[in-house]
Order: sequence, then C-alpha cells, then structure tokens
Amino acid sequence: MAEEKKRRRLALVASQGSLDMAYPPLILASTAVSMGWEVGIFFTFYGLDIINKRKLPTLKVSAVGNPAMPPPFPSVPLQGPTIIGTLPGATALATSFMKGWMSKANMPTIQELIEVTLDGDGRLFACTTTMGVMGVEEEDLIEGVSCLGAAAFLDFASEADVSLFV
Repeated sequence: MAEEKKRRRLALVASQGSLDMAYPPLILASTAVSMGWEVGIFFTFYGLDIINKRKLPTLKVSAVGNPAMPPPFPSVPLQGPTIIGTLPGATALATSFMKGWMSKANMPTIQELIEVTLDGDGRLFACTTTMGVMGVEEEDLIEGVSCLGAAAFLDFASEADVSLFV
C-alpha cells in the first residue's frame, strides 16, 4: 500500500486593508488552494477591511507614505508619493492606477481571489479580539468567514509548512 502524501498547509496573517495590501495574501492563498494546499488567512486590525462586506468593494490605495508607489506622470520631476498623496483626489487616482495595472495584467479582482480561495476550501478567519477593537461585528463580514481567536489560529499555524505575515 502506497504511503499517502501529507497535504501542505499555508498560514497567512493579513493586517493591512488597503487595495494594494489585499493582493499579496489572496494571490498566495488562491495559488496554494489551486495547488491542493490547505490554506488559512487570519485577518486582523485593518486587514479586517478586506473581509468586511461594506468596505471590500471600496478598498483604496494611498500614495502617502508609500515610497514604492510609482509616479503617475513619469515625465514630471519631483512628484514623490508623499507629495502627490497630499493633493485632493490622489487616493482616487492611485486606486484607479492600481486597478488599471491589475486589469491590464489580467489579474483577478480581490473579490475573485476570495472566491477562488473559498471555492478551493481555503479558510478565512476574522480575529475576534481585533473585531472588538475595530468595532466589527460578525454580520459585517462577507460570507464564508469564520471568527477565530489568536490562540486558535496559532494552533492552525503551528502545523503549517509555510507561515507568512503579508
């Protein structure tokens, strides 16, 4: 009888809720479930915005304090992200650029990545402690999210082959 191969496990922590920070954990999670891995993402602090049904459709990118943000107009000198980010409409512009880049690269939306993850039996966990801190109620969360404390997630993560804070 052949020995059964253990299913690999990925444990992710998502603590930031901007559009650009929603992609890394969800790309990793959707890829891992597509490869047959067991996946769990623990959403905490502002990361809860990614799984908040009211906030998910309006996630934004802020250019303020993001030194990696490319200038929207490469030919115009001295337009660092902090300078541009202070202008009215900069967040909307940065968000529009990000959505455009992702669309041009044929990347799925955040909602689509969530659906792929859930369809592949990936698990989305909302941190119960920070739900209280951030004023998030269970009914605020998208369908498919479980509420979990830090100790329970640590039990899940303790058996992970890969654990990441993204």
